[in-house]
Amino acid sequence: MKQTLALTLSGILGASVVTSMAGTVVTEPVEPILETNMLDQAIRPISNPTLFDLAVPTTNLHAIAMYHKLPNYVNTTIGAVPMGGHVEVYALQAELAINERFSLVATKDGYVRVRPKTQPLWSKQSGFANIAAGAKYAFILDKPAGFALSGTATVEAPTGNHDVFQGEGDGAVNLILSTVKVWDKFQIAAGAGAHLEFSSQLSDSTFMSAHASYEVVPWFIPLVEVNWFHVLSTGDGRPNFFNQAGGAVPAVATFEGNDLLNFGASNASQNRDLVTAAFGFRSRLCDSVDLGLAYEIPLTDSNDSIIADRWTLDLVWRF
Repeated sequence: MKQTLALTLSGILGASVVTSMAGTVVTEPVEPILETNMLDQAIRPISNPTLFDLAVPTTNLHAIAMYHKLPNYVNTTIGAVPMGGHVEVYALQAELAINERFSLVATKDGYVRVRPKTQPLWSKQSGFANIAAGAKYAFILDKPAGFALSGTATVEAPTGNHDVFQGEGDGAVNLILSTVKVWDKFQIAAGAGAHLEFSSQLSDSTFMSAHASYEVVPWFIPLVEVNWFHVLSTGDGRPNFFNQAGGAVPAVATFEGNDLLNFGASNASQNRDLVTAAFGFRSRLCDSVDLGLAYEIPLTDSNDSIIADRWTLDLVWRF
C-alpha cells in the first residue's frame, strides 16, 4: 500500500514538472548590440579655420600655425602697388561639448605678425587678432549613418590691434551651417555662412567651403578643400590702419581680406570673389590627437587679393 502511494505521488509530481515546462525554450544570455558611431572617424577641415568647422560637437583644443605669403604687388584704384613678404598667424581655438548636440566654441583669437618686403610703404607689425566665440548645435546627429548637420553662431569683438588690420568697427556676427558625411574611410564635408558687421564701416561677406578626404592609413589621410568668399556689401572706405600704406588701404583696395582680415574697402565691389583650393593631409597620432598640413593657393587672380599662397599646420586634441 505504501509503495503504491509513493509511486502515485511520484507520477503526479513528474507530470506537473513536464506540464509547467511545456513550450519553454532555454536560451543563452544575449549580449547588447552596441551602436556604431561612424562620426568618431570624422576629421576637421584645415583651410578657412575661423569659419569652416567640423559639424560634430566635441570637446577639443585646436592649435594653428599659418604662413601666408603676400603677392608681389596688388591691384588698386591707383594702379599696381608693390607688396611682397608674408603674414604669420598663431592661434588656439577651443570647443567645449555640453552634451552630444550642443557645444560652446571659441573660433578666432591669436597673434599676427605682418612681415612685408616693401618698406616703408608697408611696415613690419605684430599684434593680437580679434576674438570671436559662440555656440554650435547639431540639428541632425545620425551616428550609425555617419551624418551630421549643425548650426553655429559666433560674435566677433573688435579687440585686436590696428597695426595688423584688426580692432575696428563695432563687432560682427557669423552665422554658419556645417555638414559632414562619413562612409567608412571616405568623408565629405561642407560649410556655408555669412559674416555680418554691426556697423557700416567694415564689409559684410559670405563664404562656402567644401572638403573631401580618404583614409589610406591612419597616419595618412589625404584631403582636398575649396573655399569661396564673396563680398556682400562694401565698407565705407574711411582712412584707417595708419601704419600700413599711410592709412589708405580702405580707400584704394579693390578687394577684401576675406577669412583673416576686413579692410572696410569701399571699392571691394570690383573684386567681390576669392576662390582658393587647399591640398594636404591629416595624420592620426593617436585616438585623441591628429596633425594636419595643407597648402592653399588662389584660383582667382592673386593680385586681386592678399594671398599668393598659404601653408597651414594644425593640431587637434579631443578629450
